[in-house]
Amino acid sequence: MEVQEYLRPALRGNWLISDLLMSNPQPRIVALHLPQYHRIPENDRWWGDGFTEWTNVRKGRKWFPWHKQPLEPGELGYYDLSEPTVLERQAAMARAHGIGGFCFYHYWFHGQRLLEKPVEAMLSARSPDFPFCLCWANESWTGAWGGDEKRLLLEQTYSPEDHREHARHLAKIFADPRHLRVEGRPVFLVYRASRIPEGRASVALWREEWRAAGLDPYLVRVESGPLEVGDPKILGFDASMDFQPAWRDLPKPDNWFSRYAWRLLRRRVPAVHDYGRLARRMAARGNPEWVRFPGLTPMWDNTCRRDGRGLVLKDSTPEAYGIWLGSCMEHASRLHVRDPLVFVNAWNEWGEGCHLEPDLEHGRAYLDETRRRAGVS
Repeated sequence: MEVQEYLRPALRGNWLISDLLMSNPQPRIVALHLPQYHRIPENDRWWGDGFTEWTNVRKGRKWFPWHKQPLEPGELGYYDLSEPTVLERQAAMARAHGIGGFCFYHYWFHGQRLLEKPVEAMLSARSPDFPFCLCWANESWTGAWGGDEKRLLLEQTYSPEDHREHARHLAKIFADPRHLRVEGRPVFLVYRASRIPEGRASVALWREEWRAAGLDPYLVRVESGPLEVGDPKILGFDASMDFQPAWRDLPKPDNWFSRYAWRLLRRRVPAVHDYGRLARRMAARGNPEWVRFPGLTPMWDNTCRRDGRGLVLKDSTPEAYGIWLGSCMEHASRLHVRDPLVFVNAWNEWGEGCHLEPDLEHGRAYLDETRRRAGVS
């Protein structure tokens, strides 16, 4: 956007307006990061000794002749995130391919934390030196992975006292100099904001605690379902994030007739959608009135978690992913925010078949496409 010379002196006093009008900011790519690649006592108790996400991944099987299951990791192997060198290798690989940070899923249940060890180790060791933020996955844990959604493992509860305790805990993390920031403010995401009782009042409690610590976090509502859409400012958030794949945006499965026929015969078969069709549909959308950070996924196949009740995005390729990423970068650069972000789902969601990490089939092809679109030489 060109700015007339006579406007420049007036704009110098307002850095935000000046930056928006005088530059075309390069969006930063942030990859969602799942920490469930190390043992915890709760998972051992619920799912069996030694359970990690790799347990699900190894259960993958073909449901169609063309189906690419089971997925197998490439050069990083079946890693254990309790080993500090693993996260260091991941961060180095991400940085080299144009990724500007990780967004770790954060699990907090009325003061009880789960899968916190990788982030805690990173904070205490101050390594790797790589930007990060957190996304509170505020859902109850159930037996859905084993096909028993009604089995409640750990309930997500809320209270004003817990909101204050949670905010104080997060404030210590926000103070880390590596923490990802937008307009100088530490970024924090919430996966299911609509499930927080009296959401706006709860967010106000958080902000009260954070102001006391001298912090003003940039809150992002994740558009993770039909109840999470709309202007995030209604709940006291600053922006939203387009979480993909968004089931509300998918048409009927490509195999809808055969899928329902198999159901009549009491056989499970995954729903199949075309990756390119979804990518084109998302690229054609405009930006809403509020700040919504674009999101995308390189691929999707969660059948190993769902035993045939899952969903597959067919015909994902690095090239198709690159086109979608390019459109997200373009949408992000138009946002009225100084530090636009693009969120990729995900760095390592192997159980849901969406990962940028190298696998045996594509190697670093998706990462190479990310680097190209990020403009990294």
